Amino acid sequence: MPMFLHTDRELEDALAQLAETEGVSRREVVRRAVLDRLRLLDHKTRVEEASVRVITRWRDVLDRLGNS
Repeated sequence: MPMFLHTDRELEDALAQLAETEGVSRREVVRRAVLDRLRLLDHKTRVEEASVRVITRWRDVLDRLGNS
């Protein structure tokens, strides 16, 4: 499905530079950036959820360690 992306000069220059450096199209640069951002967000969410589980599970131990 086609999508049109309006860019400014700064973004155009960055896309051109990345495309040249990586040897891919500007479309591929945008595609990779979006997918990388989604993976990062997913990872951050999983880390936050795991942190809540660990803190909940070990709250009493963490409290005792903090008071030592």
